[in-house]
Amino acid sequence: MAFIFAVGWFVLRYTQFGRRVYATGANEEAARLAGIDVDRHKIAVYGISGILAALAGLVLVARLQVADPLSGSGFELDAIAATVIGGTTFDGGKGGIGGTIIGVLILAILNNILNLLNVSPYAQQIIKGLVLLGAVVMNKYTPHR
Repeated sequence: MAFIFAVGWFVLRYTQFGRRVYATGANEEAARLAGIDVDRHKIAVYGISGILAALAGLVLVARLQVADPLSGSGFELDAIAATVIGGTTFDGGKGGIGGTIIGVLILAILNNILNLLNVSPYAQQIIKGLVLLGAVVMNKYTPHR
């Protein structure tokens, strides 16, 4: 995980591809007018996302030692919550790997606390949804640089 985060941080921070990804996320039309092939970059980002999702699936199968197609259900809420808690906006163009790492750590601590308190899985989903809602509201009403 640390290697993937390091590579992602380097690519987004120091490469032309990373700057173009941020530009496309901030404003597709402005990126297109600046000469960026927006469609190509979106396809590349979705492809990278698919590869990383497959890698996460392999890690989950290795951890559970069973390949059940439903074993990863519910993790999409965790992924979205971690990125939003880390400061990535739904509007696009803002956010980063460092904030996402912080969001993942916060969510992992929250999951651990809820498990130690024997909170039911359904209530855990509701609590995580409320945390996500709080992060979105804070993100919406906090001024960005």
